[in-house]
Amino acid sequence: MNKDRVLSGMQASGKLHLGNLVGALQNWVKLQDKYDCYYFVADWHGLTTGYADLSSIKESTKDLLINFLGAGLDPERCTIFLQSRVLEHAELHLLLSMITPLGWLERVPTYKEKQEELKDRDLSTYGFLGYPLLQSADILIYRAKYVPVGIDQVPHLEISREIARRFNYLYKEIFPEPEALLTEFPKVIGVDGRKMSKSYDNAIYLSDSPGEVEEKLKTMVTDPARIKRTDKGNPDLSPVYQLHKIFSSKDEQEEVAEGCRTAGIGCIDCKKILIKNVFKVMEPIWVKSNELINNPNVLYSIVDKGTEKAKKVAGETMRLVREAMGLY
Repeated sequence: MNKDRVLSGMQASGKLHLGNLVGALQNWVKLQDKYDCYYFVADWHGLTTGYADLSSIKESTKDLLINFLGAGLDPERCTIFLQSRVLEHAELHLLLSMITPLGWLERVPTYKEKQEELKDRDLSTYGFLGYPLLQSADILIYRAKYVPVGIDQVPHLEISREIARRFNYLYKEIFPEPEALLTEFPKVIGVDGRKMSKSYDNAIYLSDSPGEVEEKLKTMVTDPARIKRTDKGNPDLSPVYQLHKIFSSKDEQEEVAEGCRTAGIGCIDCKKILIKNVFKVMEPIWVKSNELINNPNVLYSIVDKGTEKAKKVAGETMRLVREAMGLY
C-alpha cells in the first residue's frame, strides 16, 4: 500500500538539544511507521543567518545526522538525507522565485521578527528574504502531502500552499498543496528557567556527556521561595518541575509536587529523580551515537543511500516541472 509522504528537516545551525528531541525528533520517530517519511539536514538554510561564519556547519551537520539516528530514526523505515546534495532543491527554488510575488515573502511572520532578534547580523540579503521560498521548494520537490508542525507554524506553511496553487494555475497541476500535520510541541525549559535555546546558552545537548547533563540539571533553579530545606514551595514556579512534567511518570510528578508543597522533599532529591528520568531518555541516544562516532562509514553509507533515494524522487518532480513549463 502506498503511504502518504511526510517531509521535515532541521537547520544545521548548532547542536541538537532536549527541546529538539521532545519537540520534533520523538514525533518523527512515531511517524515513520505510518507515513513515507523524508527527513533532511537543511544545511543550506544554515547559511541564511550564519553565512558570515561557516566554521561549524560541517560539525553541526554531522551532529544532526548522528542524533537523528540516535533518537530512533531508522533508515529502513524512513529516508534521511542532506539538502545540499540534492541540487534539485536549488533548481526548483530558482524556478519558483520567478513566479513568487515579493509581498508574499515580506509578510512571512518571522521575516521582521528574526531581523529584530538578530540585530548584530546583516540580514538584508535575498537569501534571508527568500528563506521561505527555499523552504517551500524543500517541501514541493517531494510532493509531500504532510509537514509536521506546531499550531504556531501553520502560517509559515501557508506560503508553500500558495506557491503550489500559483504554479498549478500558471502551468499544470504538479504539486499537491501540503497540509499541516498538527503536532503538540511541549515547551521545554532550559537550565535558567527560560525556553531551552542555543541562543540563550541554557540547553542540555544530546551530545553532552552524562556528567555534563547531571551537572546542568543539578544547578537548575527551583522555586526561589525554597531557600532552606524546610521551606515550603510551589512546584508550578519551579523550572525543574516543568521538566518533570515531560520526563517523569505521573506518580513521580505527584510525589515531587506534594513534596515541594509540604517541604517533604528537598530540591536535591527532586533533581535526582529528574536526572534519573532524563538519563533513561538519553542513554539509548548516547549508545547509538557512540557507535556511529566510532564507525563513521556506517553514517556516511546511510546518508549516501538516503540522498540517492531523495534525488530520484526530486529528479522525477523536476522532470514534470520542466515539462509543464516548456523547458528542455
